[in-house]
Amino acid sequence: MAEGLPALGWAARDASGHLSPYSFSRSHQKDDDVTIKVLFCGICHGDLHVIKNEWGNALYPIVPGHEIVGVVTDVGSGVKNFKAGDTVGVGYFRDSCRTCDSCSNGYENYCPILVLTSNGVDRDGATTQGGFSDVLVANQDYVLHVPESLPPAGAAPLLCAGLAVYSPMVMYGLNAPGKHLGVVGLGGLGHVAVKFGKAFGMTVTVISSSPRKREEALERLGADAFLVSQDPEQMKAAAGTMDGIIDTVSAGHPIVPLLELLKPMGQMVVVGAPSTPLELPAFAIISGGKRLAGNGAGSVADCQAMLDFAGKHDITADVEVVKMDYVNTAVERLERNDVRYRFVIDVAGSQLQGAAA
Repeated sequence: MAEGLPALGWAARDASGHLSPYSFSRSHQKDDDVTIKVLFCGICHGDLHVIKNEWGNALYPIVPGHEIVGVVTDVGSGVKNFKAGDTVGVGYFRDSCRTCDSCSNGYENYCPILVLTSNGVDRDGATTQGGFSDVLVANQDYVLHVPESLPPAGAAPLLCAGLAVYSPMVMYGLNAPGKHLGVVGLGGLGHVAVKFGKAFGMTVTVISSSPRKREEALERLGADAFLVSQDPEQMKAAAGTMDGIIDTVSAGHPIVPLLELLKPMGQMVVVGAPSTPLELPAFAIISGGKRLAGNGAGSVADCQAMLDFAGKHDITADVEVVKMDYVNTAVERLERNDVRYRFVIDVAGSQLQGAAA
């Protein structure tokens, strides 16, 4: 990257996924850009897949991080909606072409040349680097206002995990009071889906392979029911009872038993991103006219609406806050699902030191 604003972060250099200090440069602030001091950044399963090249698209060295909350330190002359001191967020993308059909219709998250916040290609051809760093420069149109009522550490995972479940719930009408929503997996995405579902006034059932999560789901998060996905009797008893299902699991798993839980014309949305293919016999959706969709997070407007809704209902992610020098241990624990429910790096409170690439 050409010389610009100096930045310090932690980067992965190869498929081992090991992160270490890294000095690099951000682009200089343009007239329509916002410069942000990063306060907190969540660690997403997507970061894990990318730094280990499990999706085959790694552009090393990689500074991960796309669940970013920070404070504005400077704005370009053309910026109207942000000012120094504002608490803001940046999610998994920070630019798009603005002219394609998706962008023109408010679905810039599906732009074919989307500029990802981390491990993407910027308009100048440089590799983008994410929020495991002290400073970020982003175009004003892709920056979000974070409600003052939300604690910034708990708000950070909403920029990806929260959006990933909120957006399809609204898009597919799975936010109507009284509807029955199934949430598969009680991890970083799943626990937020339960919170949104209950705030929408829905009946929420958590579906998990782990019986030990029952008390957590029912007693602390307020779910209405809990199903052990590996218990055939429980699954059979619940068949045909759900209006919709949000599948948040990022590891390979069978989906036919989940589709059987849907009512006729029910909607299942896959928001986890397993690296192994899903197995879908045609009859599993033909019978009952069931629908299966994927969802790529959401648009900027979706994200702002989600943050505003979260602010109104006091919804944040449950987080374990760590310093940057703990990040490799956090990644190892994330692989073992040893976190409740999201690691968030206290970037501003960490002693960042630079190193050559």
